[in-house]
Amino acid sequence: MTAFDLLFILIVAASAVTWIAAAVSALSRPRARALRILGVWTVCAVFYLAIVAVVGIASPQRILHPGAPWCFDDWCLIVEQVTHSPAPPQVAYTVSLRIFSHARRVSQRATGAWIYVIDRDDRRYAPEPDSAATPLDVLLQPGESVSTSRTFKVPPDAKDLALITGHGFPYWLHLPIIGDESGLWHKHTVIRLQ
Repeated sequence: MTAFDLLFILIVAASAVTWIAAAVSALSRPRARALRILGVWTVCAVFYLAIVAVVGIASPQRILHPGAPWCFDDWCLIVEQVTHSPAPPQVAYTVSLRIFSHARRVSQRATGAWIYVIDRDDRRYAPEPDSAATPLDVLLQPGESVSTSRTFKVPPDAKDLALITGHGFPYWLHLPIIGDESGLWHKHTVIRLQ
């Protein structure tokens, strides 16, 4: 968890308090105070989202290649191999992954881990369901490593395919966090597949 994650949690808590104060003010007289509270909250929210957007636009994109580890704290993922084959009317890309832990003393998992393939147009392709595949959020012992794979079906015209991943909140909940790799207008960190 970064300082910006903590800031976001504090802002959500402050927003909840602000909305409760506005609701209490709306129930009492005068109601204009509730509107002033919500007006200040709106200005602050727009200012915060502007900071998220500016940081996202200004941040360079991080591009990894197969074989390079992508780590979130002590949880890491490596694309070991990419193969593709026709799956009319689409193309199936099978991505062999190794998930490992850098932790020395504690077991861990990437709760809520997700993975997609994206193309040049930022279209997302979810992995095909596979109940036999090792889950991304498998519990890892200190220093443990597991292998798994995911298959993605993409249209044949999809170009510049890359893999994106993360864990924790669902993908869209990362949008309002300053500096988050999945933040608003932030260029995704990706592992190039082609």
